[in-house]
Amino acid sequence: MPTPISQENDCIDYIEFGVSDIARTKAFYASAFGWTFTDYGENYCEFTDGRIKGGFEVVSDVKTGGALVVLYHNDLETAQANVIAAGGNITKPIFQFPGGERFQFTDPNGHELAVWRVT
Repeated sequence: MPTPISQENDCIDYIEFGVSDIARTKAFYASAFGWTFTDYGENYCEFTDGRIKGGFEVVSDVKTGGALVVLYHNDLETAQANVIAAGGNITKPIFQFPGGERFQFTDPNGHELAVWRVT
């Protein structure tokens, strides 16, 4: 049986985050980035950003840190404003690095993510 196109060997296929409140988390990502969701019970939902899927799972002890998940947006100023309006906290305002610019933020659960663009 052939492998579905979305399931390629050695590529990131899915990302999961532990969260304290699914409704608050969904509201943040829907408002800041327009993500959509599929609920699987009270303690889990899947998100899609239009390119990759992942999940939010209610856990008793949210652990932050680890790998930095980086999103892409060609208008960083708008993306940063959307994050702030949705209740996120900017940890590193827009800055340049070789090949682009980005900013970093924490979501309502304390997970730090980044958004970048090519310059």
